[in-house]
Amino acid sequence: MTERKTLSINGRDYAWPQQPLVVVCIDGSQPEYIEQAIQGGHMPFTKEMIVRGADLRGRCVVPSFTNPNNISIVTGAPPNVHGISGNYFLDPDTGEEVMMNDPKFLRADTIFKTFHDAGAKVAVVTAKDKLRSLLGHGINFNTGRAVCFSSEKADTTSVLTHGIDNAQAMVGRDIPEVYSAELSEFVFDAGVKLLDSMAPDLMYLSTTDYIQHKHAPGTATANQFYGMMDGYLAQLDAKGALLAITADHGMNPKFNESGEPNVIYLQTFLDENL
Repeated sequence: MTERKTLSINGRDYAWPQQPLVVVCIDGSQPEYIEQAIQGGHMPFTKEMIVRGADLRGRCVVPSFTNPNNISIVTGAPPNVHGISGNYFLDPDTGEEVMMNDPKFLRADTIFKTFHDAGAKVAVVTAKDKLRSLLGHGINFNTGRAVCFSSEKADTTSVLTHGIDNAQAMVGRDIPEVYSAELSEFVFDAGVKLLDSMAPDLMYLSTTDYIQHKHAPGTATANQFYGMMDGYLAQLDAKGALLAITADHGMNPKFNESGEPNVIYLQTFLDENL
């Protein structure tokens, strides 16, 4: 049995989990999404979880993008420490825009890597593959104690690179469209199945913000999406997991009350104000 100890990672101390710890990052989840879904009766388990748990609010790191905030969550450090300062940056040598999803930009170890090196079992499932290599950086997948894959490319996984052959077969679902709610549901279904088959000490489930970009809090589609998540959270809880639900950033409304795009045109603004 692995010794239960406290690990120091990037200047913070982390206690060894006494039960499977599942952290869920809901991409683009403004608190109102959950509040409205609970109020509408779509998230009964989450409502109960908040009552018997904790409801804490915090600000994301700046810039409020997916990559720097996911990596801040999994390193416990800000971008000036872990090195992922945005989704993209402008390469001064080439003048090209470069996506910051290459592990060569990462300057700090993740919590997953440090715990895995100390003997823990870790599992990471993300919706889009562009984040996977950062989340799984430095982990030795040949130990049989680590899995890291995406919904997007679950049918191409290997033990050498992801810790599992053909993750799609384990989940038993078709590979969803990249721009769909089903891409995130695949993540949750995989998490439930990994909890059964692997019993990881640490698990990280990261969704996509496809729904949040298109649907405001309290709308039927948003409530349906959060209701889906609520069902999987209840399953994870029933299987003995300790749950932590967070988000990488919030989301501003993309449409006004009349259903038109919430866009400010600079020329119109200048004509009216100058």
